[in-house]
Amino acid sequence: MELSAGIKASLAGRYASALFDLASEAGTVTAVESDLENLEAALAESAELRALIKNPEVSRSALGKVMAGIAAHLKLSDLTGNFLGVLAENRRVADLPAMIRAFTAIAAAQRGEVNAEVASAHPLTDAQLAELEKKLRAREGRTVKLKSRVDADLLGGLVVTIGSKRIDSSIRTRLNSLANAMKSA
Repeated sequence: MELSAGIKASLAGRYASALFDLASEAGTVTAVESDLENLEAALAESAELRALIKNPEVSRSALGKVMAGIAAHLKLSDLTGNFLGVLAENRRVADLPAMIRAFTAIAAAQRGEVNAEVASAHPLTDAQLAELEKKLRAREGRTVKLKSRVDADLLGGLVVTIGSKRIDSSIRTRLNSLANAMKSA
């Protein structure tokens, strides 16, 4: 399994790596990954939840109860629920988004996949996403798991991020480059 030193060395990476090891031993990597996707969606939807996990005034026990309630509400696996309890006890819940990203990267590397995010000015069709995935798979030499999002500020074109690499073919970037070239001329 090939992972960047940054993931292994970071606090979030160490927690994610420990969770991945436990999930591997139990044969529940897919279930835990699904749980973490649900948690990520809950965090994206709820500004109150994001504020709560970062609030240093919330006690460990209160945070533990909240995490247990979230685990029950989202029907998370026992391993994921226990993991949230450990995070609450160690006051590390604020790092949960980074841990989710690290776990996803570790699981993808284990499967020989690479995660990519594509931003476009307008929603891409399934056919466009399939074609982009095919081209990225040829470029990267391994399976590419795409996440897409809409960013109207791009005006047109795409911005594809694969790990630390960025392919920016957006109209916004081209216009900015042109403006900079005209300033220096």
